[in-house]
Amino acid sequence: MTELTIKSLLKAAADFAPLQAKHAEPSLFGRNDGKAVGTYLEGRFVAHLLERHEFSSGNAALGIDLPSINVDIKTTSKRQPQSSCPYRNARQKVYGLGYSLLVFVYEKTDVAKTESAVLKIANTIFIDAEHTADYQLTATIAEFLARDATHEDLAALFMDRNLPLDEIGATQLAREVLVKPPKQGYLTISNAQQWRLQYGHALKKAGQVEGVKRIT
Repeated sequence: MTELTIKSLLKAAADFAPLQAKHAEPSLFGRNDGKAVGTYLEGRFVAHLLERHEFSSGNAALGIDLPSINVDIKTTSKRQPQSSCPYRNARQKVYGLGYSLLVFVYEKTDVAKTESAVLKIANTIFIDAEHTADYQLTATIAEFLARDATHEDLAALFMDRNLPLDEIGATQLAREVLVKPPKQGYLTISNAQQWRLQYGHALKKAGQVEGVKRIT
């Protein structure tokens, strides 16, 4: 078996989608628990990878599934494409999560005749790590910088957007942004004890912008 790379991961994801659509799963019949469905689908994809590639297992400390290539796997229903991820610090909303995302968006259909469920992969996208920041916040930062904003302007923006920072932290982050402007992000990240990620912008922009690839 070969070592897992980003390139081979994306190929495996493309191959997985049509295979998954042919599989009927009795244990998910009648179940609408998104977490259970997501865990099941992710497990099937990891098994698909293990048949083809060598890689280290998920890292609980880092909170990502494929630490050897710095990628986390996300599964979400097409009805409401969102999921959660561990909160590290407020910088993630500006500079990204710190790792890339492979996102499977599924449609679940219960088949009464066979009392089983079929999970069809409606979309698969890959978001590069540096583009996993918040869409609206990074767009607004770019507008501020284009108007020669000061660190005071940016710090006020961060406080106004309720980033989990005190005034000192907001000022430090603002000074960093002036030196190192962030890339445009394509997630909607809601503040919580765990970040709540929404994928609407990424799904819309996939294949059209830098950093967001459409796989299927």
